[in-house]
Amino acid sequence: MACDPRLVRCRPRLAALLLPVLAAGCGSTEPAPPPLPPTARPAAASVPTIRPAGRVLHVGALADAVAADPNAHIFAVAVHDPSRLIIVSVRTGRIRERVAIPTGTRRPGDPPPVPAVFLVPAETGRRALAIQPALRTAAAALPPGAALVLGRTFVADARAAAVTVLDRGRPTAALPATIHPGGLDAADFDRRLAVVATRERTLALYDPRTLRRVAQLPAGAGPTSVVASGDRLYVADTRGDAILVFATDAGRRPLARAGRVPLPRGSAPYGLALDPVRHRLWVTLTARNELVSLPIDGRPGPVRRLPTVQQPDAVAVDSALGTVAVTGRAKGVLQLIDAHVANGTDESARAALRRPLRAAG
Repeated sequence: MACDPRLVRCRPRLAALLLPVLAAGCGSTEPAPPPLPPTARPAAASVPTIRPAGRVLHVGALADAVAADPNAHIFAVAVHDPSRLIIVSVRTGRIRERVAIPTGTRRPGDPPPVPAVFLVPAETGRRALAIQPALRTAAAALPPGAALVLGRTFVADARAAAVTVLDRGRPTAALPATIHPGGLDAADFDRRLAVVATRERTLALYDPRTLRRVAQLPAGAGPTSVVASGDRLYVADTRGDAILVFATDAGRRPLARAGRVPLPRGSAPYGLALDPVRHRLWVTLTARNELVSLPIDGRPGPVRRLPTVQQPDAVAVDSALGTVAVTGRAKGVLQLIDAHVANGTDESARAALRRPLRAAG
């Protein structure tokens, strides 16, 4: 359903779904495993020297996640200090609503509050956006990730090394594997849960009903984020400065590597968003304060590069209008790039993002 300005009034349906904190076990006598390499994360961006494309709106401190509702033409943005959900009109570029996130009363030694999850209507189904409730948020803290698959909500918490599961709004379980999750998304035509493990540097597919892992592959030098559409998955290899392409049900394999698209050295790609209408993948390059648009689905087209606000950690697209939103975490802003700017032509061109499996590297 479209939530237009009624998004806040729809909170019983889109309402924040609170997840439990899962206690970690202890007392094992087995030797500790060797330390894992540090996880990849968005690069620390310098102050931009080029004016950002489009319009810039101040939304709140540490804006670090955004989701688009192409039916109601709104962007939902997670901000902090305190944690809130900001509803922005795509058409006017103005704030419609500010939704408070209850933080509760904490005593010294209490675990941090569990994430709140909002379900936002998308092109097909709904998108999940998670916010960590807090009055003060550490500048280096990364937002939790969330995905909705077959009616179940999954939330990634890298600090707890777990992916927690909600079923009909109630906490039920966690993925059995102990990983350090980064991005996650519904994949394989929304039949599987895709999870990037940042320290393990892998991409895995899980059955959302049984929670069994059905496939796992290496995912570059330092993967962080993933988005999926149909039988394709796109992973930001932040440390490897590339977009990795994977395919499901490829030659009867549940997951296969389908290609690699190199990006400028040291650019640190991080935020990802798909525009299924225009067949484009939007990628934020946090080290360069840039946004790149790449063609997908084997369609020819130019690469589009646009200057962004400082620290562009997240991106979303209103696929109905073609407007792109980028969060600027350093200054607490939202950058809105209209379709005629976002989808303009550029003289530079690259090969299509989707490659045949036989050419996979």
